[in-house]
Amino acid sequence: MGLMMIRNVFLNHKPGVLVVEDGKVSNFGRQEPEEAGAMVYDGRGCHLLPSLIDVHVHLREPGFEYKENIKTGLEAAAGGGFGRVLAMANTSPVNDNASVTRFMLSRNRESHPHGPFVHPVGALTRNLEGRELSDLSELKDAGCQAFSNDGMPVQDNELFRRAMEYASDLDMLVIDHCEDTYLAGDGVMNEGRISGYLGLKGIPSTAESLQVARDILLAAYLDIPVHLAHISCRQSLELIAWAKGKSIPVTAETCPHYLLWDEEMVQDYNTLAKVNPPLRTGDDVLAMRQAVREGVVDIIATDHAPHAGFEKDEPFARAPNGISGLDTALSLCLELVRDNTLGLKDLVRLMSSSPGRIFGLPVNSFQKGDPADFILVDMDHEWQVNPESMLSRGKNTPCQGRRLRGRVMAHFIGGKEIFSRF
Repeated sequence: MGLMMIRNVFLNHKPGVLVVEDGKVSNFGRQEPEEAGAMVYDGRGCHLLPSLIDVHVHLREPGFEYKENIKTGLEAAAGGGFGRVLAMANTSPVNDNASVTRFMLSRNRESHPHGPFVHPVGALTRNLEGRELSDLSELKDAGCQAFSNDGMPVQDNELFRRAMEYASDLDMLVIDHCEDTYLAGDGVMNEGRISGYLGLKGIPSTAESLQVARDILLAAYLDIPVHLAHISCRQSLELIAWAKGKSIPVTAETCPHYLLWDEEMVQDYNTLAKVNPPLRTGDDVLAMRQAVREGVVDIIATDHAPHAGFEKDEPFARAPNGISGLDTALSLCLELVRDNTLGLKDLVRLMSSSPGRIFGLPVNSFQKGDPADFILVDMDHEWQVNPESMLSRGKNTPCQGRRLRGRVMAHFIGGKEIFSRF
């Protein structure tokens, strides 16, 4: 690929030139090297960030292509700054066998051969039914990066224990959607004052934290790591902090919506704010912000869950859960940087380096020899969220109509430009 120079950019707020050689980072410095034949790219004053990693997305293919497909989902990932995404198994057919995994990977190669890249997450149990383990070895060999039952959490403690042990033998990680489905029942939003006011069945935060406690105790007893998905409430965070203080091998993620919005978003029966776990209280939001800053939560993931417009037009109790997040996640999280909840380095840790470390994926830390996977971000670029500005097929976000600040202007993987708004 030869030599490439990205001039007029900032790295950690310092101006300079990024030099890329044969798809890898060579160096970043103030002086532009005098190299004949180098390709020169003008970064137009943008900030350099490593390509982001999203460990929780729903790409809907196979089976639900009217919501999203791998091609459109990866277009949204590229434009949102994500170079690698972990795709959950709740497809149709479910990704509980090698043929589905290979299909997903082949669709990735056909539509985006140079990235972004899909890393399928295999179903922990057959058909996500929580009764019988999938052939986890087959799924790993086919290309799965982790295992999860996602939105159908395993309630059988003995089966979940065996799943953790089996995955550990394969050097793979189990991701758990922490929810006691008996306590959650047919709830549709957070249980509390607003659910009572709206006359909607609520989901208590204890439905999440009870399962968090189970997973922590199993991880401690077995000395096997477990990853806790989309944490949303203070009590869960207190349990995770306790576990980390005891060096129990537990990691956790949350999502931008749990850091920025609370249950007030559901007022007027706003189905665009209907998500599982549900948006919690303002106090929970404050706790989540402290947790990402202090490292209690390791990762910010999108839980990208696109739906067709007619599905979200249903009455609140019947509308599906989920927010389409790949297009907006980085812009939303930059709000946390501007209000000093996080530093830019914290954001890189939460959205790139920690996801890569925990799930064994390559990360660019801008050191010599790192993969030249990076994005150029205009921190001051304002844009309006609307169906036309979103690349995902799913337009279901509470951000619709809002103006956001900060946007990916170009995306490179292996030194090759895969997306540009310039």
